[in-house]
Amino acid sequence: MLLKHALLITLVALFGASGSFAQERIYRCGNEYTNKPTDQQIKTCKLIEGSSISVVQSPRLAAPSSGGASSAAKPVASGSASQKVDPNDQRTRDADARGVLESELRRAEARQAELLAEYKDGQPDLRGGEARNHQKYLDRVAELKASIARNDSDIAGIKRELGRMPGASAPASAAK
Repeated sequence: MLLKHALLITLVALFGASGSFAQERIYRCGNEYTNKPTDQQIKTCKLIEGSSISVVQSPRLAAPSSGGASSAAKPVASGSASQKVDPNDQRTRDADARGVLESELRRAEARQAELLAEYKDGQPDLRGGEARNHQKYLDRVAELKASIARNDSDIAGIKRELGRMPGASAPASAAK
């Protein structure tokens, strides 16, 4: 029984080792992996040691069709017909996007007002154990200040996005 186990372990070790000896050397030449670099490439290629590498080719995209005979019946556009959006649908999407941005702006401005009220020009009220541990208070004041700055940056970003939107002028809340 012991002899069978030893023989089995030896065979597995031999077959496992032979598999690693059969593996070819793999080179990385820039973004390309190859096992047969040219003489010119071999100077710049690096030998990859260790694990095996699997490279999967990306699928080739089909070239856009030129339209063929059916293009005479349709007006020629700068993109395929499946990529075009109906102008009414686009206006609806733009209005929805504007609505989302405006609601985010209102929410960010309300949060900013809450933060500023809590901050009280750098003198917020003491909480819990902050009277005994002044560092906790200082840490909370610094965190409030950072939150105010971050929220102010968010408001500015939302206003920029609203300014880039096609259509109507900036909302009344953005003019503050």
